[in-house]
Amino acid sequence: MATYEFTVSVRTQYLPDQSDPERTNFVFTYSITIKNTGTVAAQLISRHWVITDANNHVEEVRGLGVVGHQPLLQPGEHFEYTSGTALQTQQGSMFGEYFCVAEDGHQFETKIPEFVLSLPRTLH
Repeated sequence: MATYEFTVSVRTQYLPDQSDPERTNFVFTYSITIKNTGTVAAQLISRHWVITDANNHVEEVRGLGVVGHQPLLQPGEHFEYTSGTALQTQQGSMFGEYFCVAEDGHQFETKIPEFVLSLPRTLH
């Protein structure tokens, strides 16, 4: 029986050299690994992100592909990319979904679990 599933993992990083805290501009990158854990080859067609800062300001982003690509992944294959976002607060979060189409025409969504964007904590 065919299964349609991508698994998503995320790593985040704060970029102090591109941020300007005095102007409430905090820049983060997120590195995403998308793995086809299903049994049918499928292509990532588009994305939808919900980005929320610590002031509960919400921004939604929709678009084709990821970083200019619409990767076709065979079962077991993965695709990695890094992108970024700027927040007006030191902390926020993101979640969303990828819209995918399998080789057999079946359409499915892959949820991107919520992850936190935050300045690293320092101990004194």
